[in-house]
This record gives sequence, C-alpha cells and structure tokens, in this order.
Amino acid sequence: MNKTDYIFGLRAIIEAIEAGRNIDKVLMRRDLNGELAHELMAKIKEYGIVCQKVPSERLNRITMKNHQGAIALLSPVEYHKLDNIVPALYEEGRNPFIILLDGLTDTRNFGAIARTAECVGADAIVIPEKGSVSVTPDAVKTSAGALLHIPVCRTRSMVETVRFLQDSGYKVIGATEKTNTLYTSIDYRGPVAIVMGSEDTGITNEVLKKCDALGAIPILGSIGSLNVSVAAGVMMYEVVRQRGEN
Repeated sequence: MNKTDYIFGLRAIIEAIEAGRNIDKVLMRRDLNGELAHELMAKIKEYGIVCQKVPSERLNRITMKNHQGAIALLSPVEYHKLDNIVPALYEEGRNPFIILLDGLTDTRNFGAIARTAECVGADAIVIPEKGSVSVTPDAVKTSAGALLHIPVCRTRSMVETVRFLQDSGYKVIGATEKTNTLYTSIDYRGPVAIVMGSEDTGITNEVLKKCDALGAIPILGSIGSLNVSVAAGVMMYEVVRQRGEN
C-alpha cells in the first residue's frame, strides 16, 4: 500500500474527516480508548464513515510508524447516495440500470465488473458497507479507470436497498444457479437492477427472497459456475441486447 493511500494518527484522521477527504474506512485498534479516540469515533459516526475494529497486527502491517491505533484508508472517489441517484435518473428521463454486488470480495472481480458496467452504460453500482470490496486504487486500476466514471454507492443493508429500488419502480433480478429460469427469458427493458453475489456463496438468501425474478446462465461444461465478473458481463449485455431491440 502506498503512503498516499492512507492517513495515520488520531488527530490527523480527525482533521482529514473535517477537511472532507474521501475516506474509504477507518481501522481502529480494538482496545483503543482515550479522549482523542472518542472524538474520532464521534466524527466517524457524524460523517457516516465505515469503521472496523482490528488487532494491532493489522495496523502494523500497513505502517510501523506511530499510528496511535488508527489508520484511515483513503478512497480515490467520493461515494454517492443511492436515494439521490434514483430520483435524478428519472428526472433526466433515463431508463435506469443499476448493478448490486451482494458481498463481492475480490478487487479484480470488482474492477472487471465496473469496467463492463461503464461500457454498457449502467447508471450506478451498489456495494455493502461491510464485508465487501470497496473502491481502492487497485480496484480503479483493474477497472481501467471505469470506477472514476460510474457512481458507486454504499448500503448498510442490501435487503433494504432492494426494497427501496422496488418501491421506486425497479425490477430487481438476481443472477443465480438456484433457478430453472434462463436469464434470457426475463424482461430487462424497464428500470432494472441486477444482483450479483459473492464469489463463494453467491447472493445471500435474504436478498434472493426479495428479488422479483431469478435468472440462471446455462453451464454446459463440467465446471459448476462462471467467474462472477464474467457472469455479470453476460447479464449486463442481455440488458443491452433487449433494450437495443427497441
């Protein structure tokens, strides 16, 4: 990790937050206490920044300098708010198309999906705040810069996000092998959100149950599943194909 990718030290992080720096997350030592630590936690809550409590070893792997028990990882981009993007897309007269990544953890897959999403004209990508990839310099590089152009939103609850999109007129479609419905038999021509799951377990059951439709990509070989970035590309280009027919 480059020195420009993070800030360490309690006061330095507080000042960075107040200055409006784009912070991906703050890593804090689990047993950290004291007045300045409490001030930092208050700022983290005030600005809605993701915070992870970690052992000292995790911090020391990033820097051996006097980090005082806290390191802020910087984001190359500013995260957007989905509840601002959704009405704006309708106001612009767009036919919305959003990608939801439910628990994706591999940076290379994230970058590849973002690159395809930008190429097909998707309007936004949504990721969970915790247990997920985030926009890092490596992700931006893997995306060939696409993550600098397509809005990325964070959510505390993917289930609530699905419900919000449905209430906003979207059809939410999950890509999964847990269905007999082929992905090509689903109608993607209206406002749509496609859900892709994590690399190992796929879409969580809670989100699967909320989807309006589930689509499977046929597997004809002996390997049981596609790489998630490839599957996402297949799903996204089906949206392009169907909308292009009109």
